Amino acid sequence: MEFIAPLDALFLLAESREHPMHVGSLQLFEPPEDAGPNYLREFRDTLLADKTCRPTFRKRPATWLGAPQLAWTQDAEVDLDYHVKRSALPAPGRIGQLLDHASTLHSALLDRHRPLWEMHFVEGLADGRFALYSKMHHALIDGVSAQRLLRRTLTTEPANEPMPPWNLPRKERARAPRTGRGGLLGGLAAASSSTAALMKAARTGLLQQQLTLPFEAPRTLFNVPIGGARTCAVRSWPMDRIKQVKKATGTTVNDVVLAMSAGALRAYLLERDALPDKPMTALVPMSLREADDTDTQGVKIAALLCNLGTDIADPLARLQTVSESTRRNKEVYRSLTPAQTLAVAGLMLSPMAAMLLPGFASMGTPPFNIVISNVPGAREPLYWNGSRLDASYPLSIPLDGQAVNITLTSNGDNLDFGLVGCRRTLPDLHRLLDHLEDSLTAMEDAAA
Repeated sequence: MEFIAPLDALFLLAESREHPMHVGSLQLFEPPEDAGPNYLREFRDTLLADKTCRPTFRKRPATWLGAPQLAWTQDAEVDLDYHVKRSALPAPGRIGQLLDHASTLHSALLDRHRPLWEMHFVEGLADGRFALYSKMHHALIDGVSAQRLLRRTLTTEPANEPMPPWNLPRKERARAPRTGRGGLLGGLAAASSSTAALMKAARTGLLQQQLTLPFEAPRTLFNVPIGGARTCAVRSWPMDRIKQVKKATGTTVNDVVLAMSAGALRAYLLERDALPDKPMTALVPMSLREADDTDTQGVKIAALLCNLGTDIADPLARLQTVSESTRRNKEVYRSLTPAQTLAVAGLMLSPMAAMLLPGFASMGTPPFNIVISNVPGAREPLYWNGSRLDASYPLSIPLDGQAVNITLTSNGDNLDFGLVGCRRTLPDLHRLLDHLEDSLTAMEDAAA
């Protein structure tokens, strides 16, 4: 039996019918030209023939000494027929129908009596493509490691044999040299230094660098208690468009993406005469994983708070506000040691723990207005069993008091956006997609 790390346990303890705590992905594939009518069924059968599951795909929560959600147990055998399903859309097989299906799947809780993951192959799209919706509990995996896991199932060559996500070969990492501070002594040393790390974080991060403080965000119509039903909206944008704005303004791709989102949120609220006078604040997760970290277990994330400049009408002035905010906050992390970075991460993520308390969303000022994540993806064309990956839309977690989440990833020459919202609060979530396009166009025109 393996103890669950505190941050991972938080995602289990906070889960309820209104707050599913899994991360998902909706991928679209173009089958090979010689694919027959039984292609997808045969593809699934080929994958299911491999019954070996890595530890991450065998884990489920266990009760230890009468206390639930404190330890993992592993199933010796996994019922792959349950975890890997196949379905078909009814005619005419529009993308909107696929998104309705994905929204229903994303609203459902994972069964805690089984390993906490599912995959759903969906056929019947009118254009001949098929989709894969997958989800894993956030206690098992974070967004970056989930994206890397899905990436490793794919290849740059169409003819390569398909690999199932649950039994990918291990990739060796270079081991860091031992420092002689492992085990109990190392743990005590880390504990003794945590207070100093937090003191430095408070001084350097919160005072010297003027880090955006929690609980300074205005209340908006997004910051309300949410229900359990989800709505998903997706769209892709050419990476070249974002890079042109980046080049013309001397900012970064992530700055442009955040400003693009800020413009969309501003327009959505203006339509409803609900734009606050104060600028909205976004929580922007940052991965603490190294580039060669292929470990799929646990959550390794930090976060910064970004001033979105939603009170600013001029698109370029808004972009510069976003860029300056992210630059200052990144400087904080660059000035700290790894141990201090973890301390700052805990400090910045602590409001999320409070948001998971019952009734918190109805009280006071929100710690931030929205979570916006940019997850690194692949830049080259990818294939699975000869099928070309056309799009890979990440689908994340709205929180109580955070009725919408924006997550995006790079895929070839595109940026794929996945929006997930509370269905009751945002029945017209797709309108944000139109506002994202308008926001990008406004920056392009202003920067020309």
